[in-house]
Amino acid sequence: MAIQKKAKHTAAVSSKEVYHLSEAVQMVQKNTFTKFDASMDVAIRLGVDPKKSDQMVRGTVSLPHGTGKSCRILVLCTADKEQEATQAGADYVGLDDYIEKIAAGWTDVDVIITMPTVMVKLGKLGKILGPRGLMPNPRVGTVTMDVAKMVKEVKSGKVSFKVDKYGIVHSSIGRVSFPQEKIVENVMELLRAIVKLKPASSKGLYVNSISLSSTMSRGVFVDRSIAVGL
Repeated sequence: MAIQKKAKHTAAVSSKEVYHLSEAVQMVQKNTFTKFDASMDVAIRLGVDPKKSDQMVRGTVSLPHGTGKSCRILVLCTADKEQEATQAGADYVGLDDYIEKIAAGWTDVDVIITMPTVMVKLGKLGKILGPRGLMPNPRVGTVTMDVAKMVKEVKSGKVSFKVDKYGIVHSSIGRVSFPQEKIVENVMELLRAIVKLKPASSKGLYVNSISLSSTMSRGVFVDRSIAVGL
């Protein structure tokens, strides 16, 4: 019976149609059949050429309702900052020991926050952290003297995003169990942040397509006109 129900819901989603955002959210929720609370994700295709440095879209946004995901944070800082980082909620705090651990292959964290004075020590870790999207970057706020503030922001729902080599921004925007309106508000907040970062050299249509999906559901295309006027 469960298989028949899944087939029925899946068939109701057209790969050629675009839907109102709230309707798309509802479709993804109805077409998710995992036994766990799946992640709700968005993919936004932009009219940019990521190969051009002046068209790289990258930034951060504080989602009003968070992602519903427990974010593991490592703070690499000097001894005088360790206590405030720990009190702010960082999962791991330290410096040289963790640098050695990462050099040996450990990357079991979601975000790494550090200080400007410490960045020189992370240079040798670029090949490990870079491909995993873990290298701290001042442009997204993960290189800062106020490590405690950044830890609190990340824990409360601040996420970073970056256009990939295909011109697409991927981001988690909640959980399938979230109320529909909370997912809609998270998506709109992410879109506002992306629209504000439109490169001056990007000509023509900026937001080409928007699609929603869960961890194991098919994608549902959203009417991109929601980005107009943001």
